[in-house]
Amino acid sequence: MLDFARRTVADRELVDSLPLDPEGRTWIRLDGPGGSEAWLIGWPPSTGTGWHDHGGSRGAFATAGGRLTEQSLAAQLPTEGRRTLELAEGVDRERQLPAGKGRAFGPHHVHQVLNLSTEEHAVSVHAYYPPLPLMRRYSRTGPVLRLEAVEQPEEWE
Repeated sequence: MLDFARRTVADRELVDSLPLDPEGRTWIRLDGPGGSEAWLIGWPPSTGTGWHDHGGSRGAFATAGGRLTEQSLAAQLPTEGRRTLELAEGVDRERQLPAGKGRAFGPHHVHQVLNLSTEEHAVSVHAYYPPLPLMRRYSRTGPVLRLEAVEQPEEWE
């Protein structure tokens, strides 16, 4: 999936076809490899996903333009059956993903992706396998991660 994301961000014609909105994220669903789900996503300045997981799917993403910041947790979290988790010290990770850079992640990955620029859009490609069965949304206050919502695919398609 990471190879797919990297190849896709290099397709300038596809990347340039994404309409960009100054206030909200935009996206185009793509045909991912091997039955995966994929998306081309536009990120206006100062936007992000909030903390979330991918319902047990593995994934990868790469930045096509601009720069994204990924904040993640370096711990496998018991996401099923819990509403609140207190995180141990030292689990926070942060990665900068400028254009052309990407990363893959496993099925228990909890993160948020941000465009911290106040002036420039970012564009990225994301792929998930199996296709996302759901996404769990979390709020975070200090070390406490709280489940706020569970989204189903029909909510973002």
